Amino acid sequence: MPTRILAPVLVLVLALGAALTLLGAGPAQAAGYRYWSFWLGSGAWTYATEGPATARPADGSVNGFRFSVSEDSADSAQPRRAPDFKAICGGTPPKADTKRIALVIDSGTRADAPSGDTPPAPRVACAQVRKDATSAEALASVAKPLRYNSQALLCAIAGYPKSGCGDQVSASEPKPSAPASSDAEEGGPSLGIVAGIAAILALGAATVWQSRRRKR
Repeated sequence: MPTRILAPVLVLVLALGAALTLLGAGPAQAAGYRYWSFWLGSGAWTYATEGPATARPADGSVNGFRFSVSEDSADSAQPRRAPDFKAICGGTPPKADTKRIALVIDSGTRADAPSGDTPPAPRVACAQVRKDATSAEALASVAKPLRYNSQALLCAIAGYPKSGCGDQVSASEPKPSAPASSDAEEGGPSLGIVAGIAAILALGAATVWQSRRRKR
């Protein structure tokens, strides 16, 4: 094939390859996990470095629990109420041989809920428990039933969610509030990708046309 014909053909081949690449490039589907995270409150929330089954908070502590979908502790959602011991336990008088632990229990949003579950409204409670009680025991005193798995991971608080425990969730899983027929949910190309493909093909066609025009 003569060089003057090969060049524009090569341009079209490259343009088509780029278009197919764009079509095949879907959104990243990073995996997350649906679970109850455990937080310590002291002016602000801090992700706990140990589980509630081993943590032994002092009198006047604030513990938070938040149900959400996240990849790890770095992007985990905090409880949506500020950790305020006085506001939560101010009406509970001290008692000998006990301690008071303020608890914030945030079941998260509908978008984070497992299919078929509706998250209860966030709530607070003041647990008055023996001095050596763990955070899990403080939680159990105000929010039964609790559910754990065989690795002692907290799976449910006050029966929520009804099933599952730390389940893996795709980032592309449809949210309850999302439109049912969007291109992203159906796996089709977005408008931006289609426009990009059109521009690439138009550029290739223009190059071929200019090459033919110069031969005349």
